[in-house]
Amino acid sequence: MSQRVSLTQYLVEQQREHGLIPAQLRLLIEVVARACKRISISVNKGALGGVLGSADTENVQGEVQKKLDVIANEVLIEANEWGGHLAAMASEEMDTIYVVPNRFPQGEYLLMFDPLDGSSNIDVNVSIGTIFSVMKKPENGCGVEEQDFLQPGSQQVAAGYCVYGPQTTLVLTVGNGVAMFTLDREQGSWVLTQENVQIPADTKEFAINMSNMRHWAPPVKRYIDECLAGKEGARGKDFNMRWIASMVADVHRILTRGGVFMYPWDKREPNKPGKLRLMYEANPMAFLVEQAGGAATNGLQRILDIQPGQLHERVAVVLGSKNEVERVTAYHREDAAL
Repeated sequence: MSQRVSLTQYLVEQQREHGLIPAQLRLLIEVVARACKRISISVNKGALGGVLGSADTENVQGEVQKKLDVIANEVLIEANEWGGHLAAMASEEMDTIYVVPNRFPQGEYLLMFDPLDGSSNIDVNVSIGTIFSVMKKPENGCGVEEQDFLQPGSQQVAAGYCVYGPQTTLVLTVGNGVAMFTLDREQGSWVLTQENVQIPADTKEFAINMSNMRHWAPPVKRYIDECLAGKEGARGKDFNMRWIASMVADVHRILTRGGVFMYPWDKREPNKPGKLRLMYEANPMAFLVEQAGGAATNGLQRILDIQPGQLHERVAVVLGSKNEVERVTAYHREDAAL
């Protein structure tokens, strides 16, 4: 781009031209972006900063936390609690919601986040990231309750993620397409590097953990078998598989060049609808993918239409290139009709 456009300038233009971003929401996004810069610094220091390895604690899901999980969670809370733009926050790493303390002014927005997605990759220097989602607090005239967060993803007013890789990249939607910003480390600023991101409707790449194949439902196995059959099979083309085990990194690749990402239900834990969290991972990523022309379902219905029943609800996820997602969803619906 001939002219460098900062994140703040982009948000102001969205506010002026499209009326999409009230002042409080613009402030909120800028504060989250600043917090991501702080997290990026910790990630980049790695062993030099003493941030690698386990924190020897567990989160609400019973997962062992990494030191960076805890650090990133604290950074996001401390950055956002005092600005007057939030009523409360919810995190994958916390048992329940975090209401803005009374000593600070309370705003009208709710922030949900996965402070560090892809924790298993931290110690091996593979891309990880932060995912966030913003909704308006219902106007019920009282304090903030957990129930206020239980809105379908279609109610999001903004969503995004920051991927900490060879470059630190912030990907954002406020409901008017998807924009990517790259962190200029020398200047300490986010610079717009791509607008109107579009996911190709067709693809030759899929992302799934193949080690779980024996546990998949028939529709998932049917789709992957077709991909593996290549040119000689029903699809008539060869596919490549990519799997990073970091949703941020896998979705970033799909937003950049297309593909389909699948984290389906499987029979290892049959009573759980999936592994990924609806509020902190699936909803914001589904919003981004749809804004980029892709699709996102749980195999049967649009993810953004799901009414959450609890804060840490899990969900199966199929997202990415629209035609592939629709194919996988059709297979699930055919199977459900039998």
